[in-house]
Amino acid sequence: MLNTVIIGASGYAGVELVNILSRHPNINIVGLLVSQYSSDIGKPLSEVHPRMKNIIDLPLQSVNSLAGKDKIEIVFLATSHEISYELAPKFLKTGCVVFDLSGAFRVKDKNFYKNFYGLQHKHGAFLEKAVYGLAEFQCEKIKKAQLIAIPGCYPTVSQLALKPLINEGLINTAQYPVINAISGVSGAGRKANIKTHFCEISLEPYGIFNHRHHMEIVIHLGIPVIFIPHIGNFSRGILATITCLLKKGVTNKNIADAFNKAYHTKPFVRLYQQGFPSLKSVINLPYCDIGFAVNNNHLIVIGAEDNLLKGAASQAVQCMNIRFDFPETQSII
Repeated sequence: MLNTVIIGASGYAGVELVNILSRHPNINIVGLLVSQYSSDIGKPLSEVHPRMKNIIDLPLQSVNSLAGKDKIEIVFLATSHEISYELAPKFLKTGCVVFDLSGAFRVKDKNFYKNFYGLQHKHGAFLEKAVYGLAEFQCEKIKKAQLIAIPGCYPTVSQLALKPLINEGLINTAQYPVINAISGVSGAGRKANIKTHFCEISLEPYGIFNHRHHMEIVIHLGIPVIFIPHIGNFSRGILATITCLLKKGVTNKNIADAFNKAYHTKPFVRLYQQGFPSLKSVINLPYCDIGFAVNNNHLIVIGAEDNLLKGAASQAVQCMNIRFDFPETQSII
């Protein structure tokens, strides 16, 4: 049994982590932690999130209460990048394996953080040793890592939809792939904000040309893309519609073969032979669903995922299972 703490346990991704890890036969949850300023300190998690009643009723504690706890072996940071940036190095120095769901360690270029997070990144050594946790493509590196940076929700669905095609050299990059992605409002987090108040939300684009996930996608795909994120008036899920130009002679079969080659042994990517994914097919499930259509040299790929699961918590646990040589699907499905 590995002693584990979840920091940010009261948030939307945090409670999903708790739910999954509470079922894991190799995990002993020794702490559910929140900010020292949280009004939820002292409350059972099941009071803040009633769906957890009789599943896990541990109290939420201040992150400052860690002193004196049993030896901690695994830490999940379901926190903002500012908090992860401060906490991750402290746990790494004690020998913990850290799974960070924020953007604090996803990209090795310090200028990225200055330009897109307003952060002067001073943890260069930890940044260099961090492994990007896109589980389907980073398995061998994850097995040896101490710090795993879980990809953002938009980058996960975008990369899973495009990476097999790029790896097989099928896309004509003279025309940038265009990613139109719509996310539920839970992607903005649980903290109250009038801009993300459900009654105020309409379907609208935001962050065009300056969304921090845009550059995360570009850096890890290795090609430029156009990324247009949208927020929708629904709670969870992401649907991405991606338009690409194919190289001459690329066929429908070539595309299908590329996806099958990449994912035929990957349990959390489901490929559509006919039709296209929808949000209904992935909500509350740990999968990324992918379908596509080809017309001459034009390709449209549709990807769908639950932003709180495959886009955050279940992918983090997937990475943990890989890291500790547990069955990859353990406690997730």
